[in-house]
Amino acid sequence: MYRFLLTPRWMGINIFVLLAIPLCVFMGSWQLSRFEDRVQDHRSATERTAANEKAAAEPLASLLPVSTDTSGKRAEVTGRYDKQLLVPDRDLGERTGFYVVTLLKVDDTGKALPVVRGWLPGTASAAKAPAPPKGEVTVVGALQASESAGSNGVTTAGGLPAGQLGMISAASLVNLVPYDVYDAWVTLDTADAKMTPVPATTAQGSGLDLKAFQNLGYTGEWFVFAGFVLFMWFRLVRREAEALRDAELGLTEETA
Repeated sequence: MYRFLLTPRWMGINIFVLLAIPLCVFMGSWQLSRFEDRVQDHRSATERTAANEKAAAEPLASLLPVSTDTSGKRAEVTGRYDKQLLVPDRDLGERTGFYVVTLLKVDDTGKALPVVRGWLPGTASAAKAPAPPKGEVTVVGALQASESAGSNGVTTAGGLPAGQLGMISAASLVNLVPYDVYDAWVTLDTADAKMTPVPATTAQGSGLDLKAFQNLGYTGEWFVFAGFVLFMWFRLVRREAEALRDAELGLTEETA
């Protein structure tokens, strides 16, 4: 009854099934491994964050360029505060406010490092932001990589007023200041002037973000596809066998 499986048409179907099921299982397993890697990265990032909070600060130069390993480490750098900018629409807890960012001109290089001196609630306003300390200062805080659109919920706000910034990055500062800016920034351990300190964020791609759970969702989809292909093959085989049996028994209705 099942000799029809050896016909050219069914051989093509069989080959398709034999190739599709392993492919779906492979892709599902690969997506699952990607999710597991992200879980491990998240654990490692959490452990690094805890270790960084207890570790002694290191010179800024020794931590550059910012990488997954150095992101979040406590950096120490000396310089003089210069231009101050505000970064609006930044959430802290359940409240929305703004960052106060002041560029620190590093003495030995002449380059500037964006320093997040703290967070204030409400609408961004230069009048609310306290002025930076005068003279030479030594700052200590968590080192962070330059922000990009979509990283840690960052969006590029268009048409911002003068003195405001959408992202903390060298690229967004290049036209605002006449000197080079480090491709990194620091958030102070202790915020200036009674502002709220901004906690360090995990390195991009090292957390359980939407992409991680997309990997988990794709895992399920690929295994469902494998089951669907097998289910449809059995259904088609059963229908073909029943049709042949009915034909042998003369139960197939003849068309006029």
